[in-house]
Amino acid sequence: MPVAPNDVRPFAALDDTDRAILVELAADGRLPNNALAERVGVAPSTCLTRTRALRECGAIRGFHAEVDPAAVGLPLQALVSVRLAAHERAAVDAFRARSVRLPGVVSVFHVAGAEDYVLHVRAASGDALRDFVLDHLAVDPAVHHTQTSLIFEQARGLG
Repeated sequence: MPVAPNDVRPFAALDDTDRAILVELAADGRLPNNALAERVGVAPSTCLTRTRALRECGAIRGFHAEVDPAAVGLPLQALVSVRLAAHERAAVDAFRARSVRLPGVVSVFHVAGAEDYVLHVRAASGDALRDFVLDHLAVDPAVHHTQTSLIFEQARGLG
């Protein structure tokens, strides 16, 4: 069952074994079920059942391959901060819905502070990044201001 972004999920019901499964999968999403079961100390059938339940409740959002952006022709990454012109619910929701579909957008973060959103964007070049900002954000009447920060290096944390 899909869960809307603001719905409360039943994460309070997760026990230590569920959390251990989540920690192991966050470290290595390709871990085979038998190895995962061994690491968390349960039978493989129990591990498989629990992993399925964790996917169904939304605790596991999905599995993906982390691909080097340069390998797909998008070596430049940036964080584009966006301040909206209006903050009515409809305007905010509409911007979010549009922004996740923009080309090159990896993630969209709704944030607190001076800016309203931060978009993680990948681009083929500086020119392509400039064109993205000019063609998709600067012309959007909902957008009051943008600020682009280039990402020199990205390192994934353990959390």
